[in-house]
Amino acid sequence: MNWYTESWSEECKFSIAYDEKIYSEKTPFQQIDFYKGKEFGTFFTLDGLMMVNEKDEFIYHEMIVHPAFATNPNIKRVLIIGGGDGGTAREVLRYKSVEKVVMVEIDERVFRLCQKYLPVTAGGIEEEPRMTLKFEDGLAYVKKASDASFDLILVDSTDPISVGEGLFTIEFYQECYRILRNDGILINQHESPYFAEYAKNMKKAHKKIKHIFPITHVYQYHMPTYPSGHWLFGFASKVYDPLLDLHAEDWEKLKIRTKYYNTELHRGAFCLPNYVREALVDGE
Repeated sequence: MNWYTESWSEECKFSIAYDEKIYSEKTPFQQIDFYKGKEFGTFFTLDGLMMVNEKDEFIYHEMIVHPAFATNPNIKRVLIIGGGDGGTAREVLRYKSVEKVVMVEIDERVFRLCQKYLPVTAGGIEEEPRMTLKFEDGLAYVKKASDASFDLILVDSTDPISVGEGLFTIEFYQECYRILRNDGILINQHESPYFAEYAKNMKKAHKKIKHIFPITHVYQYHMPTYPSGHWLFGFASKVYDPLLDLHAEDWEKLKIRTKYYNTELHRGAFCLPNYVREALVDGE
């Protein structure tokens, strides 16, 4: 039996059995590896870190997208930074009210390989007429984007190392604020509160965003194959509060079938454990 093993901390490792390693490539940006096994199906890693697998990808992709749409049902223009596997775009495109989606992924090979090996996330994305794909640096893209040009920005990034580093800077968040409309929403991958290194990055991201946006929240979800399984997204807006402005009935009328997200869970996701609350306050 073959084992893929990932270090979650210096004293903790996570392993998944796989039947075969189906593809491996070193791009100018990162190492990409695809595996296939019984428990999690096809999965891929970047620089040795789990990114997406067939079994639990729906959790991450539903939770990065649907809370924003349940808060503001009138989102029409969406920018996805990162998201090369296509799953975030897939969920956004389920909303008929969305008119334009721009996905900016620095490494085109991630998307092309997911089209081939992970069609559950990337299949049909490129063919969707509302979709625009840009294979370039996310920070460079937002710098040149027009003021108030998006209703929603989804930062679907890797950890703040290597290609993901620029997406956790004050400069990047300031540019996001500028290109969002007056009622715009920013959702960002907010790391994990559990292991020390991830918690440090969580605090840094929260502190930076809190200094830029008037309304900031953090919400949680259970991601079995990410370190500790306890992961977070950040919610930031100029006017919308994800709890006070939740349009539960309007969202439910859309009849979007989900496997993880629902509007009751929406409310609960923002109820954080005390140790997370304290860490976020401490980070300020």
